Amino acid sequence: MINWKKNLYIMWICQFLAMVGMSSIVPFLPLFVRELGVTSIQETSKWSGLVFAGPFFVSLFLSSLWGNLGDKYGRKLMTIRATFGLAIAQIIIGFSTDINQLFIGRLLQGGLSGFLPAAMALIASNTPEEKTGYALGILQSSTAAGTVLGPLFGGLISDFLSFRAVFFVVAGLLALVGFAIIFFVKEEKRDESKETISIIDNWKYVLSNKKFLIPSILIMLTSLGISFVRPIFVLFVETLEINQNYLPTITGALYSIVGVFSVFSAYWWGKRSEKIGLKKSVVIASIITGLMYLLHSVIINPYYLIPVRTLLGFGYGALMPLLFTRISNNVAKERRGGVMGVGSSFQVMGNLIGPLFGGYAGAVIGFPFSFAITGAIFLVISIGAFFNLND
Repeated sequence: MINWKKNLYIMWICQFLAMVGMSSIVPFLPLFVRELGVTSIQETSKWSGLVFAGPFFVSLFLSSLWGNLGDKYGRKLMTIRATFGLAIAQIIIGFSTDINQLFIGRLLQGGLSGFLPAAMALIASNTPEEKTGYALGILQSSTAAGTVLGPLFGGLISDFLSFRAVFFVVAGLLALVGFAIIFFVKEEKRDESKETISIIDNWKYVLSNKKFLIPSILIMLTSLGISFVRPIFVLFVETLEINQNYLPTITGALYSIVGVFSVFSAYWWGKRSEKIGLKKSVVIASIITGLMYLLHSVIINPYYLIPVRTLLGFGYGALMPLLFTRISNNVAKERRGGVMGVGSSFQVMGNLIGPLFGGYAGAVIGFPFSFAITGAIFLVISIGAFFNLND
């Protein structure tokens, strides 16, 4: 019998370290774009959008494939594959000498990765049914916890060493995570007699069932909203009255504030939803998130960002865990990996569309209007959840 708690704790640590690494590049990536020869603010914003969206061009088509292969060959194998794939991609990106090479490296990252959905499927499939929601909430908190240290970690390394150094450090960190999963995480033996469900069947299953389709659409909108301003955030912070010598570190700290309160809110909302219901929790959390993004559009004093981003983390930290839990709790165990892979494809779709439109919006209509659009997206999520989610 698999010790599901031991698996959960080990995967929490592994996912935390992986997210520290992957989120460490967020604060400075637009500045790295600039270092590679893109000079104007408009072009930097556009290229940043493309670079942030790059991995998702490919992973949009591969997320459900990896989930399906996990159902067939094992979720642990897919998690290991994704971890070492990410490490290899970081090394290639670190050697980029122009913007085109950076973009190709990010595309390769999308093709080789898929860590988060693989890890979720691994835990969901090796945890007792009645504990799945709890386990996924705990695991999701590791993502939030990783984003606490990651941006600050990346900002500090890029300020005191270089942008490129961050990619190589992240690659080493991911390699350690991969070996930890190989040696310490256990997976239940699969029933080889069961027929594997195809990717197309999983997509049809999700698209034809509102219990899966509505949460998946809300997951897409949530990832679209949070990624919409990602390409321009450091450029927005640059316009405020701060010490420009420590721009990546300051930006990383502002990202980390959101991460800190996302950690606590993921757990708090998970418990709270048992009392007030998942629907009400999603509605309230998305309203809080939307209002905080709207406030970004009028802030000119950097110190006002601290309480605003605190509440932003408190609201946003609830959404992904609750929505993925809704999917997991309504799908049979034998097809959980495939269905959650489809849900992850919706998340990837949002992460693809968000930076693309956000980068262009920042270049064309400016930063304040971009934050206002993001706020409106989360208010739309609250309306959609109110009318379409059921407890």
